[in-house]
Amino acid sequence: MTPVGMLGYGLNSQHTATALQHTLRLHPSVPVTLILDSGSTDSGPEKLALGCMSVPREAYKRDLRKLMALGREYGVPVVFSSAGGDGSDEHVREMGMVVREIAGETDSTPKILSIFSSVPKSLVSDRLQSGMISPCSASVPALTPRAIAATPRILAQIGPEPFLDAMHAHPDFNILIAGRAYDPAPYIAWAAFASRTSLSDKSSPEVKKLWGGFAHMGKILECGGLCGVPKSNGAMATMYADGTFDVTPLDPGSMCTPISVAAHTLYEKARPDVLYGPGGYLDLTGMKTEALEDGRSVRVSGGVFNFSGDDGSPYTVKLEGAEVVGYRAQMMGSFRDPILIGQLDSYLERVKGYVALQHEDMEGTWELGFHVYGQHQVSSRSSDTGQPSEVFIIGEALASTQQMATNVACMARIAATHGPYPGQKATSGNFAYGLGGQMETELGPCAQFSIYHLMQLEEGEERLKLNDLSVGLFRCEFVSTSASTSESPIVRSPLLGGSEKTVGREDIAKHAISSPQKLCLDPKTLGDIAKLIRSKNAGPYEVTLDVMFDSEAEYQLVKAANLLNIASMAKLFNIREESIIWEGFFDQAWAYKVTIPRLRNGKPTASGGYMENDVHASQQYIGFINLALPEGVVEDWSRLQQSGDRVNSRT
Repeated sequence: MTPVGMLGYGLNSQHTATALQHTLRLHPSVPVTLILDSGSTDSGPEKLALGCMSVPREAYKRDLRKLMALGREYGVPVVFSSAGGDGSDEHVREMGMVVREIAGETDSTPKILSIFSSVPKSLVSDRLQSGMISPCSASVPALTPRAIAATPRILAQIGPEPFLDAMHAHPDFNILIAGRAYDPAPYIAWAAFASRTSLSDKSSPEVKKLWGGFAHMGKILECGGLCGVPKSNGAMATMYADGTFDVTPLDPGSMCTPISVAAHTLYEKARPDVLYGPGGYLDLTGMKTEALEDGRSVRVSGGVFNFSGDDGSPYTVKLEGAEVVGYRAQMMGSFRDPILIGQLDSYLERVKGYVALQHEDMEGTWELGFHVYGQHQVSSRSSDTGQPSEVFIIGEALASTQQMATNVACMARIAATHGPYPGQKATSGNFAYGLGGQMETELGPCAQFSIYHLMQLEEGEERLKLNDLSVGLFRCEFVSTSASTSESPIVRSPLLGGSEKTVGREDIAKHAISSPQKLCLDPKTLGDIAKLIRSKNAGPYEVTLDVMFDSEAEYQLVKAANLLNIASMAKLFNIREESIIWEGFFDQAWAYKVTIPRLRNGKPTASGGYMENDVHASQQYIGFINLALPEGVVEDWSRLQQSGDRVNSRT
């Protein structure tokens, strides 16, 4: 069970408690655990470069207090990975302190496991010199010795092996805190641990199917209730011995549908059919999703995990790191004068020229850019309908020192306020500023991703270092606050046999809701006919976009129309066809996906760096929504809706 997709974001403990009560009553012999992800590169490079956490310490403490109470009451362990957001060693230790503080509040005595995933710079340098490090994709620049030296901490995205080693070494643990990890890794490890599936058994098709189920389940569940409709905090999965699994949201007001679960399979990945992770890849070309009789659950099958050793390739882990590249400051405000707005681009270039003139004799480096919002839009107010709207700008300065960055932002504000322009009538000032009482705001160090690369491991290095003879790279600490075993988790019998049709939450099912698709009989754009359109970062250097449909007939209509292809995507995103990382249809989910590099000024860049304004990349799909439909598609679509021949509808 995953009570929330990200530790620290807040959870509903009653939803989790209800699901635990039903599950343990109906299946008292089945192993159960609470697993959460706690980190990502989604929120940018600051955590890795500066050592800060994704949310305040008190937010983690609030969530962990609820989770630990659930663990004590129902006798289930709590596992979370990527502690603090980045999974650094210092944040693993900090979360250990938080857990012990909470335990002290209740006089409880949990057994705590901590796994560390940092990698020594010396090892990374040696592997780079040996040719054993490569960029994660074509968008990522090659790793250099300078970047290694400038990066304060380097973390490896560990796979399930360190988790499984730790669980076997201390099977009576209550809480497991892990460093940076592949998001599905703790789910895979728990399923293998609870079902007594050995890491050494990887050869048979049946075992690859089982590990594929473990990995696919972890991929869906690590974001909690995002796989539900509407999306919510938490979800649970019931794993079967043949590799299939059922997914159900914890919120009684939410439901899973085959399309909502299939949609999450594509989520934030560069491609939908082959998902790479530590030690191999998950093949989803045979994926199937099926609605179950309770109206809220979906059964998933068909995933196969192919281990890297099968074809002789080495085990690889993803390395992550970020560095400080300078200091930032900003100024912000708005223009209302339609005379100035009509020549805004040239005016802002003159602002940059004024700033350059004031810094021509100063030592150090600096850059200045402008985020412009509302340009080329007109007002809808009755008093000035059709006139240019107010345009808001943020001037972002990056410099080698904070003092210089602040001075650059200040000069930009002054120039924006008092600079002349052709046709000027208002001479007292052009620029409305002072939001929050600030003229300029110092933003501190500017972080930038510096390491996002794959490192080859020697045999056994993916494991924990449990003794002096083992070659594992990763460390584990065990803290027992008491010799008592009264709080040991209940590790019950192996996984279910796979014959049950539902997971038995009948009392919850009566609250299920429906989510009908609103039909559009006169569509004009792709947004009018698609069930789901979204964008998301696929790592720091790539942006991926998904389009999904509500029935196979609708999907096949759009697919046959050749509306979505590499040429149309290159035109839509104004990039070369050869720059597109992956694009294509995915029949198993009635979906189309395209992945492109994250660009700034036409050059690949990483999220969260200078002048980036959509770290999550969640607002890059608007071009898809507004993509005009060919006339033939409009006619066929309208006939399809009117005839009611929307076959195989997933909802």
